[in-house]
Amino acid sequence: MEDLSNYRKSYEKSELLETNIPEDPMTLFKKWFHEVEDFGGIEEVNAMTVSTIGLDGFPKARVVLLKQFTYEGFIFYTNYDSEKGKAIANNPNVCLSFFWHSLERQIIIKGKVRKIAENLSDGYFESRPDGSKLGAIVSNQSEVIPSRIVLEEKLKQLEADCKGKEILRPKYWGGYIVEPQEIEFWQGRPNRLHDRIRYKLNTDFSWKIERLSP
Repeated sequence: MEDLSNYRKSYEKSELLETNIPEDPMTLFKKWFHEVEDFGGIEEVNAMTVSTIGLDGFPKARVVLLKQFTYEGFIFYTNYDSEKGKAIANNPNVCLSFFWHSLERQIIIKGKVRKIAENLSDGYFESRPDGSKLGAIVSNQSEVIPSRIVLEEKLKQLEADCKGKEILRPKYWGGYIVEPQEIEFWQGRPNRLHDRIRYKLNTDFSWKIERLSP
């Protein structure tokens, strides 16, 4: 057994008070995101964990990259036929989370996910490097394969077939938007008395703001 009980840190970099937060959580998300980006120390500020309920009944979390956020929600791209895609089709309730250790901050988002318009997925796919486009086409994401060599051979063949041609987005690949129903902002504080502020969406689309015990 490896004992990790002495791994301790005092969180003292900031605070989160009701007197200095906006009425809309997306405004606060944008503020925090750019503060973390400006502070530095994290290579991919847009890395987030997406948790779904799988077809086997188990929750599963994986890290993906946030590609856009608006006042409507959070957009990411993936293979619709992947394990996460099938889980989303079966149950659109998902959770996103960000942990930015440089500023001792965490955000947890509960919401419903849906596919974005096809023309938006086309536009993003077109902006990707050719290697990323081909990788999306070659990989039957989450499917069992006999070896890496199989992928590499498929990629070589596809590169030859697509040379000098436009690489189009496959219909099984595209974007999702997570429309938030709850967003919790967590700011580390000394003595484990962390600040937790939760925004809950009301039926009139306003936000109820509540403080949670740490």
